[in-house]
Amino acid sequence: MKELFTIGHSNHTLERFLELLSSQNISAIADVRSNPYSQYSPQFNKDLLEQRLRYANIEYIFLGRELGARSPEDSCYIEDQAKYELIALLPAFRAGLDRVFEEINHYRLALMCSEDDPLMCHRTILICRELRKTRHDLKITHILGNGAAESHEQAEKRLVRLHKLEPELFGELTTEPGLIERAYDLQAEKIAFKKEPAQA
Repeated sequence: MKELFTIGHSNHTLERFLELLSSQNISAIADVRSNPYSQYSPQFNKDLLEQRLRYANIEYIFLGRELGARSPEDSCYIEDQAKYELIALLPAFRAGLDRVFEEINHYRLALMCSEDDPLMCHRTILICRELRKTRHDLKITHILGNGAAESHEQAEKRLVRLHKLEPELFGELTTEPGLIERAYDLQAEKIAFKKEPAQA
């Protein structure tokens, strides 16, 4: 079974971040930040992070152009908010997914973005959702900031609880998969990037 991990750098020190990676024997990072720099945690700026990972014998792969949440394509925005279902259709995004599937053949790979909670990040709500549509047998584990490991199945159940969804007698919400898909849609609407309104 193919396996993939995700992690958020949050405000960890680089030392703590490396400890978290080591806890799951991660050998490569796929950075899926659209902008691989952090005003609040500059230790995770691309050049410095890449260097420190190299010292730790961890490969750094930048996939922010392909898999980032802030698409440069105007067609992916409705009323200035990014729409994950439109980003997922982009050829560049599909190529990014293919690259992930290729790299997990060679590395113990973790998708990395900034948010600590995987449910608050597009790495889960967009990327992992689309990965699982293509490879149902892909095992995904989220490395949490406290060192715990959360399976993707556990994360999806937590997502349903987050939105207080309950089974209904009719329609799409009669099954657990239906509840999960609705929860994904609601969370995407909540967290997707919004452009600043244009100044008049």
